[in-house]
Amino acid sequence: MPRLLGVDIPANKKLEYSLRYIYGIGPKRAKDIVAISGFDPDRRAGDLNEEEVNQLASIVAEKQYVVEGDLRRDRVANLKRLSAIRAHRGIRHQRGLPVRGQRTKTNARTRKGAVKPVRK
Repeated sequence: MPRLLGVDIPANKKLEYSLRYIYGIGPKRAKDIVAISGFDPDRRAGDLNEEEVNQLASIVAEKQYVVEGDLRRDRVANLKRLSAIRAHRGIRHQRGLPVRGQRTKTNARTRKGAVKPVRK
């Protein structure tokens, strides 16, 4: 299993799909990275040697993509900022309720959790 940017990417999948296992790299960026690298899109990630893996890592660094730990840290910081300034979205995140204006009288079970029975 090749290790790229601190993440083990699956060796048996095509390179474009293996790159998506890195947090912050989706379909578009993965396709762009493969195109820039000049590798065959049908090539498997397990067929890469150490030099080619380093080339992929340098492309991600060169494009200045925010991935993995930095991206996770940024997202958590954004949510903490919203909570700290007592913004509506921050409060909804704290309470575990839908954030983007969805109804909560019915549905919203994914966000709210299982129904809690009311005791008399």
